Amino acid sequence: MNRIYYILLSCFMIFIAMVSCTDNDPSSGNLASEDTSEVMEAIDPYIDNTSNFRGVNWADTRDNFVDSWLLLSGLETTDDVATVATKAENIYAVFQSHQINTVRLPINPATVLQNWWQQHAKAISTGPQMGFKVILAYWEGSSARDGKVDNQSGYWTMWDKVVAKYIGNQNIYFELMNEPYGYTEDELKTLYEAWLLRYPDVPKWRVVLDGVGYATGVNEIGADSRFEDCLLSFHYYTWFNGAYQTTADWELPVKNINYPERTIMTEFGVPMTNGKEFMLAPETDNEVTYLQGITTALSDKGMGSIYWPGIRTDDSYSMFTYTNGNVIVNNNSGLERLHVAWNLQNTPNFYLEPQANAFYKIINRNSGKSVDVSGGATTNGANVIQWDFNGGDNQQWSFTGTDEGYFNITNKNSNKALDVNGASHDAGTEIIQWDYADETNQQWLIKTIGFGYYTIINRNSNQSLDVNGGATYNGGDIIQWYYNNGYNQQWYIIAP
Repeated sequence: MNRIYYILLSCFMIFIAMVSCTDNDPSSGNLASEDTSEVMEAIDPYIDNTSNFRGVNWADTRDNFVDSWLLLSGLETTDDVATVATKAENIYAVFQSHQINTVRLPINPATVLQNWWQQHAKAISTGPQMGFKVILAYWEGSSARDGKVDNQSGYWTMWDKVVAKYIGNQNIYFELMNEPYGYTEDELKTLYEAWLLRYPDVPKWRVVLDGVGYATGVNEIGADSRFEDCLLSFHYYTWFNGAYQTTADWELPVKNINYPERTIMTEFGVPMTNGKEFMLAPETDNEVTYLQGITTALSDKGMGSIYWPGIRTDDSYSMFTYTNGNVIVNNNSGLERLHVAWNLQNTPNFYLEPQANAFYKIINRNSGKSVDVSGGATTNGANVIQWDFNGGDNQQWSFTGTDEGYFNITNKNSNKALDVNGASHDAGTEIIQWDYADETNQQWLIKTIGFGYYTIINRNSNQSLDVNGGATYNGGDIIQWYYNNGYNQQWYIIAP
């Protein structure tokens, strides 16, 4: 949509407003009258990727699932428009001070079509006035909670009013439904297509489509040509997958997204009020590994993200607490992880810290077997395999640091180094032992991923130490392979 169109449209809407009468009394018993359309230049009018969405949710205390007016945390039903403006300016200013530039806000028919709309709209419009992007997401009410639009007539009347008001404000985005888990894929696509057909003048890059289910199925929506220019909304929490534990596990949901340049992770979070430390090595806390894995993958993918929630009263997940006009951070290390996701600071690396002159066994997570020099050989080129640990010196290894977190790994029996044969970059190349020569194919990055597991990545090839084919038998070959988070690429490194 070109800018000339927006100028003409905004002039028309202003003209309509000038000749129309409006009832601005929030205490009246009538539905709030139509507001004039807001017109504002976009912060970034054309979206090439979503990395410029650095956000938090500002939520109702009731989790936004309400049948009546939505009341954002910190607001009171007795607040007039001026009071809401003052509170909103304070909250947005604190967000801004922590490099947040996006806020996701809920809407529903009761809020938009009844008297509280004046105040709720002020909370919305204050954001763009202060340089924020604002995403307006439809939430179903509390009565049905079936993952579907509650009332079709109210839904469309709500969007008619919201779109008319904000079509000219390019910093406001329209999210058609939060977590539409009640719809089949085809039903959801039908709803999305109907919205786009009803509002053809809304640029698609300002339309946000949740993935199928609990907003997880973004690949299915992204692959549909009808929605190829729309943004996508993705959610993932710890309870979405009970098998995931390590940071590497928790990177997978984001890494598996096929359209990262169009996807915003509009919800993710863990408790922030229990004093956990999210910037140290993950150890064995699943909430820590979750937040570290998610934020690392978001950074790697260049995806925008919006934490749940930024502010929600009495929610342990809330990043901030609003009390008596004051906004405080609940967990500074959690906020730092958001900065990691937004590429505002480097991702901390948690490397192995072995003791000097000590030897360790290296046990595969998948097979439970040890990295072993075949037959206890002491010759250059001897094959490295897996075998049941029996305490032999050919199954024990020392770690000597080189630089930048890399180690050479030396066998106790042969005093030779773990080596990628021929310094090959080919996936599937066998691992052998060889005299250490300070070559990069003999140097390994060993990083903790939590729960006692490590990844072992070759410096030369950037590929992982891997049990070929996920074998679980004695004699399975140790090779290098592209890292894919397989359990056959994850290792215990412990004293014999």
